[in-house]
Amino acid sequence: MYGQPVLSEQQHGDVLLEARGVRRSLGGDAVLRGVDLAIRSGSIHALVGMNGAGKTTLMRILLGMLPAGGGAASLFGIPVGALPAARWREVGQLIETPAVYPELTARENITAAALLHGMDREAVAASVRDTAEDLGLGRWLDQRGKRLSLGTRQKVALAAALVHRPTVLVLDEPSNSLDPSAVVRLREIITGVAGRGGAVLVSSHHLDELARLADTVTVLHRGRIVGGLDPRGIDLERAFFDLIHQADQDQPAEA
Repeated sequence: MYGQPVLSEQQHGDVLLEARGVRRSLGGDAVLRGVDLAIRSGSIHALVGMNGAGKTTLMRILLGMLPAGGGAASLFGIPVGALPAARWREVGQLIETPAVYPELTARENITAAALLHGMDREAVAASVRDTAEDLGLGRWLDQRGKRLSLGTRQKVALAAALVHRPTVLVLDEPSNSLDPSAVVRLREIITGVAGRGGAVLVSSHHLDELARLADTVTVLHRGRIVGGLDPRGIDLERAFFDLIHQADQDQPAEA
């Protein structure tokens, strides 16, 4: 399923998701301080940082869920505020906690997501089944959301983000609560999205997992991009903390 080519106009390596000088304050505190980020087709771009670094806020701005306080965010080269509905159908996302309707079954939750993303009704049932199987969800498809474990709800939310075969995929801590088998399956799915020409932005605290997955690792700290990590490096965790420490030494106090 995920090895099929993306049927869209972009070429391999085109910037599909971009932040240019994005700033944002929340509750009077600066959360993002002029962030530049570009995610290209055919790539998996990891965003890492300490709690409160601004990762989720940046993702929400890139998806048009939160307005920027300055700068600009774009999808497919179009400002997010001007993106037509037809192009939003090419985007899949999971931000923060999994949003699963408790009274609907897993199948109904994933089906609703497929229809909301404009999938042809005749193709929905097969895509729901295939996506669920890819994530190891088959046996729970007819269980109501309120009866599912946290890890299974996470799989349902991931299936909802993937069922319509998006070109751009934004995932905030997608491996939370997943068992090891599901993490491996998710890794294969994400790699498949990039392999068919999609662009993936993913955040995670699991640096070892990102090392197996990402082409590029960008470090966000106190609302700024402070550098990048080599995903093929020997000790990614140490390199991460060294970069954070150096950033704190360079800018010890900020308003």
